[in-house]
Amino acid sequence: MNKSHSIRKNFTRRDKNSRTILLCEMLEYHNVFLEAAFRADGYSFEVLKNEVQDITRTLRYISNDYCYPTVLIIAQFMEYLESGERRPEEVAFMEPQAGGSCRAGNIYNLLQRVLYKKHCRGLEGYSDIPVISLNFSGEEKHSGFRITSRLLFGAISAVCYGDLIMCLYQQTKPYEVNPGETDLVRAEVEEILCRDIRAHKNGRKSRARAYRYAIERFRKIETRREKKRRVGITGEIYMKFSRLGNDDIESFILKQGYEPYSGGFINYCIYLVDTERYKAQRYGKGKTVRRVTEKKLYDTVLRYLCKVQKELYACVAESRHFDTDLDFARLKEKAADILDYGCNTGDGWLIAAEAAQYVEKGCESVLILHPFGCLVSHVCERGILHELHRRCPNVSIQTIEYDYDQSKTLRESRILLALQGDRPIPYDRS
Repeated sequence: MNKSHSIRKNFTRRDKNSRTILLCEMLEYHNVFLEAAFRADGYSFEVLKNEVQDITRTLRYISNDYCYPTVLIIAQFMEYLESGERRPEEVAFMEPQAGGSCRAGNIYNLLQRVLYKKHCRGLEGYSDIPVISLNFSGEEKHSGFRITSRLLFGAISAVCYGDLIMCLYQQTKPYEVNPGETDLVRAEVEEILCRDIRAHKNGRKSRARAYRYAIERFRKIETRREKKRRVGITGEIYMKFSRLGNDDIESFILKQGYEPYSGGFINYCIYLVDTERYKAQRYGKGKTVRRVTEKKLYDTVLRYLCKVQKELYACVAESRHFDTDLDFARLKEKAADILDYGCNTGDGWLIAAEAAQYVEKGCESVLILHPFGCLVSHVCERGILHELHRRCPNVSIQTIEYDYDQSKTLRESRILLALQGDRPIPYDRS
């Protein structure tokens, strides 16, 4: 038995009743709905909300060659544990894994090693904290945790509701007449939608009613008729959606007088399934019957998720007031002449497709966020810049790098330069 297995702690059925599962902060708009989905399936579950005070604390236990999301995620877990809010025997950690060759897939084993090292330094109980891998490929199983159909459909609702709230909030907040009204409505709508998830109302009709209710509430917010410059935000998945990872770039953009625009998480979920389908079809091993069966399974999941996406977008389109992403099929077409579909490591061709989509949606600036130390991001994000600049000469498309030892002022100045283009803009440091 190797060391990585010897320090692995199983999350048991007894742990389900005695431990709170803590998930790293990754999806700002979706977190509250994911909490509702897990709690509805009987888990004590929370998404971490603590701000990281010392990012470099992780480097006491791991090499500085690891990417920025890895450093930040482990630092958030460690700072929460050291805060004393809960004892080690009361918690379990959860780490999402999408698979592939991204080094972030090592966080699962890496976190266990860090806990083991802290235990060896005299901090009793740390090595007994279970670390759960959240994945849909059946890897790293735990006897007390499994993805049930009830949890799966609750998570699908959570993804759809999170995308919807992000769409409505980003297109309303910059234009609100009464400051803070959009945030109040958002909190109100989130509570109602979470109540539906907790009551297991995750069917098509229930979701449609929830969509229309949320849209109607946001439409009633008094807004100005002016139109601000729209800024598209894409990039590596953690940097794009995590407020902790991107240092709350959305609020920064709002303060500078722009309208932020982010592609939804559901397209990323469909992209993952489409990638596995592509791999099974092109590189699948084993008997032909097995490869065909795998492809049919991915086809079925793909059709269902695309159907759910279209239902969401159709409800938004009915309002004739808010703009949505392109559906997955049309979004995929945007990358056809920029990057081959075989480039699907990490976020792959999806970033190129989203950048092209943003230009079509009227964005005059596009920010591609990527973490330092991520080879995949350097290839799939910086590698497409030349072609994007050639196609869209009048649009400012720039990559913004994040690193643990980078000055916040330096990063903000780079963002401002990317937003400014040829136009002078005021800089609000408040």
